[in-house]
Amino acid sequence: MTIVPRHLLGEIRRALADTPVVVVTGPRQAGKSTLVQQLAGRTARYVTLDDGATRSAAVADPEAFLTDLGTPAIIDEAQRAPGLPLAIKALVDRRRSPGSFVLTGSADLWTLPGFATALAGRMEIFTLWPLSQGELEGHRERFVDAVFAHRLPSLGTGDELRRAVFDRALRGGYPEVALRRRTARRGAWFRSYVASVVDREVRDLSRIEDLDELPRLLALLAARATDVLNMSEVGRALEMNKMTLFRYLALLERVFLIQRVRAWAGDIGRRVIQHPKLLLTDTGLLAHLQELDLDRALRDGRLGGALLENFVLEEIAKQVGWSRVKPSLHYLRTYDGAEIDAVLERRNGDVVGIEVKSGHALNEGDFAALRSFASRVGERFRRGILLYTGREPVAFGRRLNAVPLHALWTF
Repeated sequence: MTIVPRHLLGEIRRALADTPVVVVTGPRQAGKSTLVQQLAGRTARYVTLDDGATRSAAVADPEAFLTDLGTPAIIDEAQRAPGLPLAIKALVDRRRSPGSFVLTGSADLWTLPGFATALAGRMEIFTLWPLSQGELEGHRERFVDAVFAHRLPSLGTGDELRRAVFDRALRGGYPEVALRRRTARRGAWFRSYVASVVDREVRDLSRIEDLDELPRLLALLAARATDVLNMSEVGRALEMNKMTLFRYLALLERVFLIQRVRAWAGDIGRRVIQHPKLLLTDTGLLAHLQELDLDRALRDGRLGGALLENFVLEEIAKQVGWSRVKPSLHYLRTYDGAEIDAVLERRNGDVVGIEVKSGHALNEGDFAALRSFASRVGERFRRGILLYTGREPVAFGRRLNAVPLHALWTF
């Protein structure tokens, strides 16, 4: 399979120059193993705990395992040996050398018992999501930095038709499936993927034998992607008690199948909904779970709109990892109906509002929410962007711009 260069590689190399432990987490099959093996070079030794014998050695005696391994070392799927964090901490504290260990995990290592407490102050964490559109195209996207700039970069008339944009969203970004042309073969891959993640990753994390409800829960969440998460409604639909639902949602999030986007609660003078918005971390998986094809996505405004919104927010989340400004990603929804699909906030307080429209026609009313947001945020408001499936970039007033959706990977 063709190795696609990943934009996080440079960020990770810079971290290795001054940090003892670098952690790369992300969904299984997102490309973590391929990425870190590019870091190994001639000096770092690479091992994977997916190998039974290697895992047994790491579990039985972590200190002896690390001594034999030496440094620098790359340990793939490190979550499979729970005793490793304390052993790594002891080694790092004895000899604090940058770039001693690279750890990867298909579970969020920061949430696992022992990892956060043992390695706090000694590690830097990166999340490798499935391939971004720029990675698939072979160039680095700068959309997240561009929307905070004093002036937007010029963007000519696009050649990405609405149908082509939807096709990108339906493919998603998992390396094994994004390059497959036949839809049926993508479906076969996703069926196997969901089964293996539930049977392997989730079971290892939870020690729960009965996980039959998880695929059903994941399908239900796919149908509610980009909605504000209503726990009571989801629990009723599945006839699942609240404690079990909380636990299952946490498990799906820890293995990077779902992502929760926090509400933005800046000082705008109105009551805002504080519940998180739910996303699936890959729109190819979202489309598979909903049995959504291109014709149906184009025809059904509700399904197509949710698919594109999820797609845009995930592409932005990927770009934040290598952006210069490193903003936080939120959404805004108020009790009186105002809504902004994505709010990016810099550390200095500057904000950018982004709306996603699946249609290709524009009118003044499409900017009502962004105008209201701008007036309430005041000087902190940097820009409002409406991403749509038309061809032309259009200014709709001071710091308000309609931009073809392909600007996400062509800015």
